[in-house]
Amino acid sequence: MVFNTGAALLDAIVLAVVSKEKEGTYGYKITQDVRRVIDVSESTLYPVLRRLQKDDCLMVYDMEFAGRNRRYYKVTDRGKEQLKMYEWEWKNYSDRITSLFEGRM
Repeated sequence: MVFNTGAALLDAIVLAVVSKEKEGTYGYKITQDVRRVIDVSESTLYPVLRRLQKDDCLMVYDMEFAGRNRRYYKVTDRGKEQLKMYEWEWKNYSDRITSLFEGRM
């Protein structure tokens, strides 16, 4: 993709992906789901997950899977509020850009 993906947009995408799973989801699956939308490496996503956890937007818990622990991430109430704000901001931003491209500005 030609356009850079900033930290806020990465946060929004990760929150959107994690929020689709009521009981949370694990890091590798988050990476795969995000990659369906944008080209991003695991080394980029794990700091995003840690930042969202630090900001109380994600809670983390471990669950055993195939004899080892798997780390799961779940959106908190604060994360849900943050995601709503991101969705509102994205809609306004993308509407303005689309208007410009379509000559309506």
